[in-house]
Amino acid sequence: MEPLLAPLVLETPFPRGILPYLVGGLLVGLGAAVIYLATGIIAGASTFLESTLSYVSDVERFNRFKYIQSRGWRVVFTLGIVSGAALWGLVLAPDPTIWTTDVQWWRLLGGGVLVGVGTRLGKGCTSGHGVCGVGSLSNTSFVNVATFMAFAIGTAQLVQALGVTP
Repeated sequence: MEPLLAPLVLETPFPRGILPYLVGGLLVGLGAAVIYLATGIIAGASTFLESTLSYVSDVERFNRFKYIQSRGWRVVFTLGIVSGAALWGLVLAPDPTIWTTDVQWWRLLGGGVLVGVGTRLGKGCTSGHGVCGVGSLSNTSFVNVATFMAFAIGTAQLVQALGVTP
């Protein structure tokens, strides 16, 4: 291992070191910056559903100008996230069982619903607030990220205390 990269390997919490996460974080930040510079729009993923529903729904909420105007790139953005993860999983994943889980389907569904509700209550998701909002020094995003973290830590502690396992 290169002497320069040696400090980036922390055996206990990160068996593969922190370099993959560092590179990934830099790429996420770069992608968010490029989207913002090219379009002037914050690259949050939570608006994807509403803008995509404008294709098939007559409900006024989904047919706002901002959704219709941005739905094309939001579809490409979200498909890029999904296909990038799938490509990594199929080609580069160190373990092919990475796509499996012992968690019951109803728990996954419940978690997804709670995340969706929280995203709407917080007026954005972790990609919008955590990457773009904090990066632009938004006070609202700092509060939202702190709230996301507090609830995530609290939920993890509660689940562990209750002995809930998959």
